[in-house]
Amino acid sequence: MAIIFAFCCIFCSAMNDFVFKLFARKPRSRGLFVFMIGVAWAAASSFLPDLRGASWNTTILWGIISGLFSVIGNLLLIEAMGKQSAGLCSTIYRLNLALVVPGAWILFKEQNSLLQCIGIAAAFAAVLFFLPGSKNPNSDTSPRDAKLGLILVIIAAILRAGMGLAYKYGFNLGASANGVNLVNAFCWIAGGPVYYFLRERNLPELGAFSKKLTGYGILSGIFVFGIVFFMAHSVRLGNASIVLPIMQMSFVVTFILSAVFLKEKLTLYKFIALSCGAAALLCLSIK
Repeated sequence: MAIIFAFCCIFCSAMNDFVFKLFARKPRSRGLFVFMIGVAWAAASSFLPDLRGASWNTTILWGIISGLFSVIGNLLLIEAMGKQSAGLCSTIYRLNLALVVPGAWILFKEQNSLLQCIGIAAAFAAVLFFLPGSKNPNSDTSPRDAKLGLILVIIAAILRAGMGLAYKYGFNLGASANGVNLVNAFCWIAGGPVYYFLRERNLPELGAFSKKLTGYGILSGIFVFGIVFFMAHSVRLGNASIVLPIMQMSFVVTFILSAVFLKEKLTLYKFIALSCGAAALLCLSIK
């Protein structure tokens, strides 16, 4: 059952990354977008059963910890999407497993195989192969902005790894998977306006709420709900070092969507990076 949940998560992740890219192509408020995602996500999560778990304290604590990793990481991912290609951002973001696998070994004593160690090396190789093609992926993106986008998505991947490990740790202590899901949504509801007031309120070119922003937010909120719901239950039922790598394969679908619909070019370096990323996640998922 954990594997089925993982593949459902792949679909939701790929579609959500694509929506992120569609939204980030134009100057719009990231903070208000995240707020709308949180509202739609919370509305969907409020109907889930067993929101309490072993104790409210444990569920709320680990929901907030994982939620902070989630909202900050995704804000950085959205910003990176505005400066880099969707395929590059999605691939590097999903390679956070290069950190999750050793993290699962340290925190949960899950044993790592030689193949998983090779997978970690392949993940770093994928990032390195993206570097030559990251200088100017779009005609309207400066080399400086492209480099900043690359840095932002790497930081986002690190935070995403922290989120996955926080889930597993919280569930081991008795936190409710559905309860953590709901608390995460409220972190986005709170985090979006904070980001808006700290960074965007003096940027009138970003605008405020609009039909498109609201529509993108609701659509993404549904996908994010699916991502977290399926990921939480997959991690709860299976080993973090196995199911989390499987779920990250969504970047292959996102890469294809961005190439077909957004006409993002597939260079030799990107092809090698994509191949290394796929090989990394396959190796990381084998015990």
